[in-house]
Amino acid sequence: MTLRPTLSVFALMAFAGQAAANCDDVIFSDVGWTDITTTTSATKHVLEALGYGVDIKVLSVPVTFSAMESDDVDVFLGNWIPAQSGAIGPYLESGEIEQLAVNLEGTKYTLAVPAYTYEAGLKTYADIAKFRDELDAKIYGIEPGNEGNAYLVKLTEENTHGLEGFEVVESSEQGMLAQVSRAVDDGEPVVFLGWEPHPMNANFELKYLTGGEDFFGGEGVVYTTTRKGFAEECPNVGKLLTNLKFTLPMENEIMGKILDEGEEADDATMAWLKANPGVLDGWLDGVTTKDGGDAMEAVKAKLGL
Repeated sequence: MTLRPTLSVFALMAFAGQAAANCDDVIFSDVGWTDITTTTSATKHVLEALGYGVDIKVLSVPVTFSAMESDDVDVFLGNWIPAQSGAIGPYLESGEIEQLAVNLEGTKYTLAVPAYTYEAGLKTYADIAKFRDELDAKIYGIEPGNEGNAYLVKLTEENTHGLEGFEVVESSEQGMLAQVSRAVDDGEPVVFLGWEPHPMNANFELKYLTGGEDFFGGEGVVYTTTRKGFAEECPNVGKLLTNLKFTLPMENEIMGKILDEGEEADDATMAWLKANPGVLDGWLDGVTTKDGGDAMEAVKAKLGL
């Protein structure tokens, strides 16, 4: 889940007005998390096989929602709920962004620690301050602007759980996991933002902390979201997007290929689709090619099946 550079609001001016023009091309936001890169890549393969053009913009979560409001992005497959509830709430209330369907269930997203740190007594948010010295008063987050980081910063500013004076280290996903790997290799305590789906759950023996449920919730879901009216304007694409259902095993497997084996996302998702063509039955139900042809025939031809 290596993060790539994200675009600022100002960079959106470079492609302002591209979305909402027609249904021939679909503009996605990919916030640089490998799970969203994975699902976006898999969806791209299918859309291109159906005859559509696909444009993927790498944006932060806040810029993604702003770009959807201004019709500069059509689709975002990574609306993690409840973690993003506050960020997306105003856009849902105004109707500028629409949640089409849940595409993944059973997600986890909150602070995590290695199992040995958990067994040493760091089991809840309230325990973190007890390990201030061992942790060097640091909590490792992910990319700047992430809503999870903002919540953690708020905890330190308000001295919630005695966290005043802790630093929330904002970094790329890759940078954060490199720090976790170094700590695990040395058997040192470390606390960081963890989530599933992600190969980190297989690569490290992790435990998730309790105490952050007011923001992160328990198990969560991921929504497919679109700009206002997109599914009505482009009903065939809208039907595909509504049909999309992913699983934790699927995403963990593909993400492992990308992160642990260095495969390109498009190659890893193409290989997975070729090995698991049965998923297309649900995804393509009621869907045609852009020109009204047989969707299954077109996609299988693209996959070489």
